Amino acid sequence: MDRFSFLNAAHTAFFADLYEQYLENPDAVEPSWRAFFQGYDFGSENYGLDGEIVEGVSAQMPEYLQKEFQVIKLIDGYRMRGHLFTKTNPVRDRRTYSPTLDIENFGLTEADLDTVFNAGEILGIGAQTLREILVHLERIYCSSIGVEYMYLRNPEVIAWWQEKLNLNDNQPNFSADKKKYILSKLNQAVTFENFLQTKYVGQKRFSLEGGESLIPAISNVLFYASEKYDVKECVLGMAHRGRLSTLVNIFRKPLNELFNEFDGLDFEDENIDGDVKYHLGLTLDKTYQNGKNIKMNLVPNPSHLETVAPVAEGITRAKIDNDYNGDDSKIIPIIVHGDAAIAGQGVVYEVAQMSQLNGYKTGGTVHIVVNNQIGFTTNYLDARSSTYCTDVAKVTLSPVMHVNADDAEAVVHAVELALEYRMRYKKDVYIDLLGYRKYGHNEGDEPRFTQPKLYKEISKHPNPFKLYSDKLIAENTVDKDYVDGIVSEFKDTLESEYEKSKEAESSKVREFMQERWKGFERRGIEAMLESDETGYDESKLKNISKVVSTVPDGVKFLRKAERILEGRSKMVFETDTLDWGMAETLAYGSLLEEGYNVRISGQDVERGTFSHRHAILRDEKSEERINLLNTNPENKGEMYIYNSFLSEYGVLGFDYGYALANPNTLTIWEAQFGDFSNGAQIIFDQYLSAAEDKWKSQNGIVVLLPHGYEGQGSEHSSARIERYLQLCGNDNMIVADCTTPGNFFHLLRRQMKRNFRKPLIVFTPKSLLRHPKAVSSMSELTSGQFQEIIDDTVNPENVKKLVFCTGKFYYDLLEERESLGREDVALVRIEQLFPLHLDKIQGVINRYSNVEKYVWAQEEPKNMGAWTHMAQRMDLVKLEVCSRPYSSVPAPGSSTRDKRRQRQVINAVFDIE
Repeated sequence: MDRFSFLNAAHTAFFADLYEQYLENPDAVEPSWRAFFQGYDFGSENYGLDGEIVEGVSAQMPEYLQKEFQVIKLIDGYRMRGHLFTKTNPVRDRRTYSPTLDIENFGLTEADLDTVFNAGEILGIGAQTLREILVHLERIYCSSIGVEYMYLRNPEVIAWWQEKLNLNDNQPNFSADKKKYILSKLNQAVTFENFLQTKYVGQKRFSLEGGESLIPAISNVLFYASEKYDVKECVLGMAHRGRLSTLVNIFRKPLNELFNEFDGLDFEDENIDGDVKYHLGLTLDKTYQNGKNIKMNLVPNPSHLETVAPVAEGITRAKIDNDYNGDDSKIIPIIVHGDAAIAGQGVVYEVAQMSQLNGYKTGGTVHIVVNNQIGFTTNYLDARSSTYCTDVAKVTLSPVMHVNADDAEAVVHAVELALEYRMRYKKDVYIDLLGYRKYGHNEGDEPRFTQPKLYKEISKHPNPFKLYSDKLIAENTVDKDYVDGIVSEFKDTLESEYEKSKEAESSKVREFMQERWKGFERRGIEAMLESDETGYDESKLKNISKVVSTVPDGVKFLRKAERILEGRSKMVFETDTLDWGMAETLAYGSLLEEGYNVRISGQDVERGTFSHRHAILRDEKSEERINLLNTNPENKGEMYIYNSFLSEYGVLGFDYGYALANPNTLTIWEAQFGDFSNGAQIIFDQYLSAAEDKWKSQNGIVVLLPHGYEGQGSEHSSARIERYLQLCGNDNMIVADCTTPGNFFHLLRRQMKRNFRKPLIVFTPKSLLRHPKAVSSMSELTSGQFQEIIDDTVNPENVKKLVFCTGKFYYDLLEERESLGREDVALVRIEQLFPLHLDKIQGVINRYSNVEKYVWAQEEPKNMGAWTHMAQRMDLVKLEVCSRPYSSVPAPGSSTRDKRRQRQVINAVFDIE
């Protein structure tokens, strides 16, 4: 005992504070104290059956100090596990967890309840009895808000959370006016849903009933962001549940327009097909009474629930880069999830992983889960393996607050706390809003088929407005007349707008972020087929070439990198034979000089999967990233290029959102191999190919998909050309497969020089990147335009067979024709597969008056590639096909078999037996 006698003279609060630091971060504590606490923990973990502590450090400590440590452990237990014992579920009994937070599990008894412990200072309440400490712990950690934060690892952040939670015992302390505002937003949410249920019985609306506190939550967080942090803009992504209420009660969508949509009126614009009402988006500038203004964007989205999350993040990042000069404190992304979706959809994980990456971070996102505790018909126990639907948050060490959706003040308190965290630490934060779903998945569904007991409970459960109004009446903040008055007033508004809607004959789709698209026109197929002059001044191109082939002063590149620069210089200034990488670089450089920004992302895009780009070089000593294009003093724009993490779905969604918010930025996503785009198919199907028709949303994103049969097996040969051509409608996108660097140069420049935007899919080469014939001269870049069709140079009089082809296969056929010395076969390249320029194709056909056979030749199997597209779309002549036979895989795994099949197609083209 003597060697621990110093403990008797020390103040126990000092031990409490030091031990608390030890529990949070042992390495931060002075080594001798760390050894002492480790010994104490070892001893205290070895209780005998009679409750006595066995030999060890703790057995030699004063008893009162042992008790202090036990209380500290109790406090730490609440911090670590209190969220498991909260009152956050309004309609279900919580699952039970063991051990509980009973004091007996911490070496304490009822005899200790009235003992004063200095450990209370940890909670900011000073020395208090154990009974009083328990009261505070229950209020902080086990009432309407359960908080998970102790895994965050950063002691400073943990301390920040503890300080915030200790204030008012994590209980809201709002003014009467604030309470009335919360009540008014709850009234709007509840009354609005009741009104729709009355007027449009059985119609799908994916109501918010059971989670109505989402409306005051979002409304208050926007006001709080503007008022306290001077946030200028918000980007909100959410799926269906509660979307109509959000549109009307936060984004002020005209009620009569919504009622027109419920009535099924046709859209006034004949050029779009529109979308269902709970998929539409809206942009609103809102000015508060204090004069603060905030721009709000609710992103349109399809039925694929979580797809909107990366799109919203991309929009946010685009605005950070271009509107706020990189200041992410001026804009905030909010993503509203469903509990089943956030747990079940893999893209959620992808978005979480991009949250702190240089190319994708947005300064932190506030995630709000409308937790119905049920999917379509699936109970939560069948919907996930994790304890909480929000456990994906732990991947990025993001804090989570689980909140009872029936407690409106707790909900508002939580979202404001979440915003404070986001603004301070620039990281994601999650709010799990536990409520219920009053009806089935949609209002025509019968939920009692699958959850009879739950829905029996829900049927008699009062709504959040009723609960909160009763609370405010009880505390004399309002009276019954006040409550009845605001309900009646909003009902009158709904009825008035409902009657007004009966006068309309059509419905309208409001454009999303329309201010971003001023000066751009929505154009159709005719404009897409117009020629656009895209050449660039030779002296300027040579200046750009000099910039990208010169090592900056004070920088040392690897010798191999210096040779690459030497090669660039030689191409331009000696041989005048530009390869693919050089033409691409010059396209970007020219656009930068003209004031356009360029953003490229994807797996390994800085160097390029096939080492053709080398946009980023590194200083050999400092490893500083250097983009030579950005060193050009003539630039008016800036280039951003980022190697992405190993994601297609999330990254393409992000870059689509980026392009949506910045039509004057050439935004490119490149797949490592073309077939990798399979993982992002939902984005292609629901956004790229359809958004303009559904939501009037133009988008100029460029997708580069490496394609070509070079014996690499089924996974690295085909970019699945057929899939993208199948998605092509009347005027929704552009699909190209270029064969020359110069044509690719013009294609990229054309994408930005037009006064409209369409998504552009380009099947890019692999072997052609260094093919001796796949080169262009400087003159091909300085004048002219993109060539949709490239005719042959053989004598038309000699041609008996006219072969149409595209991409890399052209060079295979050209090599064979040269080998055979055949002049009777002409090879015509279709560089733009959609839209097909039929007038130009007809002009080519007319040149060859002696043709006996017209052939489409491709290296892909007959059921793949562009054949079915050409057969359907090019009805100018009777077209035959030379291709590999029908196949279930794009290419064989054996390079020998691949060469044999390729040879068979080539032989068929030239009629070789």
